[in-house]
Amino acid sequence: MLTQAPILETDRLILRGPENRDAEPLIAFLCDRERAAGFGAYDNRHDAWRWFGLMVGHWHIRGYGYFVIEEKATGKAAGICGIWNPDGWPEPELGWVVFDGFEGKGLAYEAALRAREWAYAPDGLGFTTLTSNIVPSNTRSIALAERLGAWAERTYVNVAMGEDILYRHPRPDDLDSDGSVEAYA
Repeated sequence: MLTQAPILETDRLILRGPENRDAEPLIAFLCDRERAAGFGAYDNRHDAWRWFGLMVGHWHIRGYGYFVIEEKATGKAAGICGIWNPDGWPEPELGWVVFDGFEGKGLAYEAALRAREWAYAPDGLGFTTLTSNIVPSNTRSIALAERLGAWAERTYVNVAMGEDILYRHPRPDDLDSDGSVEAYA
């Protein structure tokens, strides 16, 4: 284990800290310009490998970061999801990405609900609010943010991605016991 990340579970997923074996799936995603366009793509594996190091380091600096989404049925890395707040971010962000072949299964939604639950839990991070910062052209992430009950609060200039829409997530008291937001569904 490269971090002190907790292990979180759902019915189908394990959310865990990054391990060496996760570098290649993440590098493959980051080097795919089309797939990673709304997240931050790279032209070469060396820069993508450095981003993997950034993901590990974020856990050490902030005490939280991106979990690797592991599919229980296959043991494969299906994506990343967690709380991200590098220098230049307006505040902590709930972010998600699923890798090629794992789309359309509801995995990002399931992982995001669980990561948000942990971030809001008194025995987790104890946060009272979260955002998701989304490039305006990333319609799939916008749809997921809205499914999670988040709403577009404002636009801002993201230091890494340019113009982003800041989606505000409901506060913990506004969530149902399963982490969903019935009022927004």
